[in-house]
Amino acid sequence: MKALFTSFDSVEDVGSDELLVRECLLGDEKAWSNLIAKYANLIFSIPVKRGFSQDDAADIFQAVCLTLLRELSTLRQPKALAAWLIRLTAHTCTRWKDRQRKYADCEPDEQTRAGGELPDEIVRQLEREQMLRAAVSEMSTECKRLIDLLFFTNPPVPYQAAAAELGLATGSMGATRMRCLEKLRQSLEAKGFA
Repeated sequence: MKALFTSFDSVEDVGSDELLVRECLLGDEKAWSNLIAKYANLIFSIPVKRGFSQDDAADIFQAVCLTLLRELSTLRQPKALAAWLIRLTAHTCTRWKDRQRKYADCEPDEQTRAGGELPDEIVRQLEREQMLRAAVSEMSTECKRLIDLLFFTNPPVPYQAAAAELGLATGSMGATRMRCLEKLRQSLEAKGFA
């Protein structure tokens, strides 16, 4: 399932959701691949956060992508695609849990009893995570790779190893990191990240 998650250095700035949706509707397979790559981590993170196994999360991911493909032409506001995907994935998780419970004859959990809606706080957190992914994907290859190595690799890569991988002198890592983080901060501010 690791393949579903894309590292920041492999994600390119693929353009606005409006452009991607328009190109997808015209049958552009590269646009479809870019759209899925852009939102793969967001979609996959929701079932993972809800405690589903990696296999179930992968199945939910596939179900959401199929629904997206089927309903893309009915999407009224492509700008709201991230929020729509969050809701769609949450509903898919609830249906998945209901199906599991039907076969396991378990007591419904509290979130399912409440209608399966994600609390506003979680929706905001997921939207912020997606803004962060989008902002990082728009950065230079060097900055994407540096941010991925220092902040998103588990465990974080030590400065010396990161410098070697990036082809930088260890002494220049601090300045490069500060420059990249400042660009990221500016991009997040422009996106309304609070």
